[in-house]
Amino acid sequence: MSYKEELLHYIWKFRLYPFNSLETMDGQRIEVIDPGMHNQHAGPDFFNAKVRIGDKIWVGDIEIHRSSDEWERHGHHTDKSYNSVILHLSERLGRVIKNESGEEVPQCKLPVSDEIRRNSDYLIHSHSAVPCKDYLFSLPETFIRPFLGRLAIERLERKTNDIYTYLDRSHQSWDEAFYILLTRNFGFGLNSDLFERLAFSLPFRLIQRHGESLFQVEALLFGQAGLLEQLGERETGEDLYFLQLQDEYNFLRRKYALTPLEGHLFKRMRVRPRSFPEVRIAQLAALLQSAGRLFSQVLEQKGVDDWMLLFRISPSQYWQTHYSFGKQSPQLDNQLGGMSRQLLLINVVAPILFAYGKKTASERYCDSAILLLESLKPERNIIVSEFCEAGIIPRNAFDTQAIIQLRRAYCDPRKCLFCRIGHHLLSQSGKK
Repeated sequence: MSYKEELLHYIWKFRLYPFNSLETMDGQRIEVIDPGMHNQHAGPDFFNAKVRIGDKIWVGDIEIHRSSDEWERHGHHTDKSYNSVILHLSERLGRVIKNESGEEVPQCKLPVSDEIRRNSDYLIHSHSAVPCKDYLFSLPETFIRPFLGRLAIERLERKTNDIYTYLDRSHQSWDEAFYILLTRNFGFGLNSDLFERLAFSLPFRLIQRHGESLFQVEALLFGQAGLLEQLGERETGEDLYFLQLQDEYNFLRRKYALTPLEGHLFKRMRVRPRSFPEVRIAQLAALLQSAGRLFSQVLEQKGVDDWMLLFRISPSQYWQTHYSFGKQSPQLDNQLGGMSRQLLLINVVAPILFAYGKKTASERYCDSAILLLESLKPERNIIVSEFCEAGIIPRNAFDTQAIIQLRRAYCDPRKCLFCRIGHHLLSQSGKK
């Protein structure tokens, strides 16, 4: 569907045409009693509409095009499913149209005001990452706050669907699904996809089977990540830890018929050493080995401090003096930092609580997820900064998750006509 036709749908759905402006080609006045139900699939654009044409009430479907020529161009005149159309709307009328039964279909010009056209063009074709940026300052808190609340829940529901996909792949094992979600988020954005692939390539049951030995868990994770194969003799020839990991992984790889990833795919450019994939995997190994069934522990915690403490881990001794294999550094603090732990609470703990609550019909877990996000400080990133500049100041992580959802689900794909802010701007135009 073209942008212009989408705008016509929007105008019809929300009655943004001037009052008493609708009439058929032969001059009969049209009163819209019910615009019908918007159809996003094949068939007429609106089902079960109810309109009065002249002195007669019609009940049926509505079809909308940019011009009357498109009725035949789209083959509706030979399609029986369009015989139910009681009114054809178009911005440009030029010819009589008939349905498959040979009956003439009433037509009406759907006017688009200059202001709606101007504002829609402003939204859809804006060069700004946030199309309505200049308009946001004029919106009252009483409008913004409820909308942010809805967006945050929308984002949690989107993440819930991702978790359900993990569940399906894991034969409904919450431990396995949580492990995949956790591992993915240890990629912290830049390497998230590769960390997810790592989790898919190394079942959680193998981590559990070797859970008494941190060294073996490290061997499994580093080996599956392909990070025990890519270094040369010059870098690792005297690194006893690396060579021992390599030997251990080769044994486990043969035992479990494992196929490692390609380690060179992990990204390191413009990444601080403390966030190198080797350090993150070492931290993940320590967390998985020390916590056992981590998902069960996540469910048992009662507040932010408890969850933050649960994720407060340090990697093994080698990683206190290394950022990568074979390159020693001064004494380091490679403990998982407070900001990283907060991101894990936002992107792992809150979504898994919400998804578990939805799946088990336990509202207390859904409420815990929301309360957790409301208890955490706002995230700091480019997206949040853009909206702060436009006057939308988040109070907590619940608000920043809403802002991220707004940007990614509506601003980036330019779905302004489906956004409450875009609707507010266009509906205000339609009232003038």
